[in-house]
Amino acid sequence: MRIGSLNLASPVVLAPMAGITNVAFRVLCRELEIARVGSVSGLYVCEMVTARALVERRPATLHMTAFDPTETPRSLQLYTVDPATTYDAAKMIVDENLADHIDMNFGCPVPKVTRRGGGAALPYKRRLFGAIVAAAVKATEGTDIPVTVKFRVGIDDDHHTHLDAGRIAAGEGAAAVALHARTAAQRYSGTADWDQIARLKEAVTEVPVLGNGDIFAPEDAAAMMARTGCDGVVIGRGCLGRPWLFAELSAHLTGRDIPRPPTLGQVAQIMRRHAELLAAHHGEDKGLRDMRKHTAWYLRGFPAGSELRQDFARVETLAQLDDLLGRLDQDVPFPPDAEGPRGRQGSPGSVVLPEGWLDDPDDCTVPAGADMMHSGG
Repeated sequence: MRIGSLNLASPVVLAPMAGITNVAFRVLCRELEIARVGSVSGLYVCEMVTARALVERRPATLHMTAFDPTETPRSLQLYTVDPATTYDAAKMIVDENLADHIDMNFGCPVPKVTRRGGGAALPYKRRLFGAIVAAAVKATEGTDIPVTVKFRVGIDDDHHTHLDAGRIAAGEGAAAVALHARTAAQRYSGTADWDQIARLKEAVTEVPVLGNGDIFAPEDAAAMMARTGCDGVVIGRGCLGRPWLFAELSAHLTGRDIPRPPTLGQVAQIMRRHAELLAAHHGEDKGLRDMRKHTAWYLRGFPAGSELRQDFARVETLAQLDDLLGRLDQDVPFPPDAEGPRGRQGSPGSVVLPEGWLDDPDDCTVPAGADMMHSGG
């Protein structure tokens, strides 16, 4: 799959996920893809950062944009609501060589974000949305840095925005568009509507269209591409506790045999490497706290026992982790019931919007206070 100047050997993209897709997780995914299929073939995107915080050089945000020397291409996702700030952030990325690809997120359904007009609420304002995309494209003119855009089907079933958003983004120079096939009202619940990906593919023909939602196995990715005609897939929650999924996807989508899933002993080795990378990125104390949420995803379906799982959820040091990993039965094969949904699911709900937000889709007023409100999307 080609996205602007980027040529990907397999049409697979890691979705940015807040608190997940930091440099440690991306390096781990890349290492496992090399170990299992011999090369890195997809695109691994950094966790989302706020354009304004990047321009203001906030230390925590700059730390989030760290890339390993082995990472290429380097992919950075921006959360943004303002054309001017978008331009400044994209120009900073260009001038300081911070990344090789810029993605923009308009998919976040979290109430604190949509309440101020950000995230999945923003594409309803067609002209503002177009101006934001145009600003990023303008800032990258004359470079090899492509700009891509990710969004949802819309606010709710009565307010779909994806077809307009796709056409507008492509028209303003985006190199690809990606659709999470849920509305903001669905959040992460229910089933992704892959038919909406097919509709977007029919509406946007000049750039690649990527599909996102309910891909938990290589066969799911192949099924989505066959059913919708989309050019590639974006993987989010399906890789939680399964960073080797990208090797399986790469193999399956390029006609090779899918590598054998890991035993519990091999999973333990992967968990140790993940924790080691997190400790290098955050320091051991914060890195091991960050590792706690991953341990539940890694051990899903395996016979570990509630007491041991609770110990993993309280782990504080690499030495403690080593002790816990040593208590696992190394020979247990990967369990069939470890497949399927993982991570956030929750319940659907009404979308909280600014007062009068739906009155004028052509209003270009930048949402007040939304430029520092973000979460995963």
